Amino acid sequence: MPPALRGWLSPLLEKLGPVLTSNDPKHLAQRMALVAFAIRVVSAAIAFVSQIILARVMGDFEYGIFVFVWVLVVLFGNLSCLGFHTAIIRFLPQYHARDALAEIRGLTTTVRIFALVSATALAVIGIGGLWLFGHRIDGYYLVPLYLGIFTLPMIALGDVMDGTSRAHSWAVSALSPTYIIRPVLILGFMLLAVAIGEPHTAQTAMIAAMAATYLTSVTQFFILTARLRRRYLRGPRRIEFGTWIRVAVPIFLIEGFGFMLTNSDVVIVGLYLDPESVAVYFAAAKTMALVHFVMFSVKAAAAPRFSAAMASPDRQQLAVIAVESAKWSFWPSLGVGGLVLACGTFLLSLFGPSFVSGYPLMAILFAGIMAKALVGPAEAFLTMAGRQTLCVALYAGALVANLLLNITLIPMFGLTGAAFATTGAMVVEAILLHVAVRRTFGIVLFAFADPHTRPIKAGATRP
Repeated sequence: MPPALRGWLSPLLEKLGPVLTSNDPKHLAQRMALVAFAIRVVSAAIAFVSQIILARVMGDFEYGIFVFVWVLVVLFGNLSCLGFHTAIIRFLPQYHARDALAEIRGLTTTVRIFALVSATALAVIGIGGLWLFGHRIDGYYLVPLYLGIFTLPMIALGDVMDGTSRAHSWAVSALSPTYIIRPVLILGFMLLAVAIGEPHTAQTAMIAAMAATYLTSVTQFFILTARLRRRYLRGPRRIEFGTWIRVAVPIFLIEGFGFMLTNSDVVIVGLYLDPESVAVYFAAAKTMALVHFVMFSVKAAAAPRFSAAMASPDRQQLAVIAVESAKWSFWPSLGVGGLVLACGTFLLSLFGPSFVSGYPLMAILFAGIMAKALVGPAEAFLTMAGRQTLCVALYAGALVANLLLNITLIPMFGLTGAAFATTGAMVVEAILLHVAVRRTFGIVLFAFADPHTRPIKAGATRP
């Protein structure tokens, strides 16, 4: 090896070695971030390629119907967990630190049962709503919507199993089913259906999505159950449902508002504009969403670390972790986003010639993404600190701003209005989160802050 290359690699390998081998909380979190980042890179590529192929196979109109319905399915499937898929990340590390095996057994069992029951109840309500008010919906949406409703329980089950794996820092089992296996199966089943002569429609795509989701979630259920039984031998279960639900419901509101913030633009575009416009907007947003996997990876690693740090009296350590997470979010997001914008026209052209018109939307959306990256996973910080109620208020305000901006700007400016509305809402969200962390904990949560600066208000740092 040339000396120059050896001199460049040696410091890198010295830093990377502990990350790959050490089991202390900091290096474990960094290792999970690296694994999550790698999975998200692969999943982003898979999702992007699969969406291009689906758009090419179905065409603008049918693809627009499919993405509108699928966004609704994923949105309501996630919401039907009522926050339990994240609450388990809050409680399980703390139980593990106390060696509270009975509580762990009760928690891991309860979250799966609760997700299935609540999602099934929501599905029944959805079927009733379509039966009563289906005549007010455009006919081409009805059958895909019915198929989507039957998919809800498996979306919810998959989400709580993802959360269970994340709570154990099992990054591969947490992320690969939802972000790699399921999209590959959706694409594979769709291509198989087309190959055997099925129509190139949104209905066929929704059948493929439903089959892929059931296969992924059921398989993940059996694998995770076996892994949990090996880790926690059979024994008594302690169910503290009241404690869990008091934390889960505010998390549900926080993440529900946050999830609606990131998806309401597609939904409102679908309500106001035709399926072709939905297709163009979704392609632009999906292409720009290649940047989001950075934030997701950092959040996946930081949440358990935040939870563990809350048990320590050292508030300075908490501030360092928070600012480091913001830096991990901002700089990679800036690099990835700049690269995506540089290739934006080419990337959109892969969906089809008409999709290139969405390039200006990408630049607008990128500004909002970077505003959020500046404060990192601030919502995870507040949630793990027990400030769920504050997060609810912040996200409610951001969601109201989002809805008002979308409802006002989309009728006036079409897809450009939708992009500006989404960016404006993300800026509002970032400002509110930054102010909340600073006023509550005295921590300047900002990518350019000094992580070793002591909290501003010593008396306000303890949650």
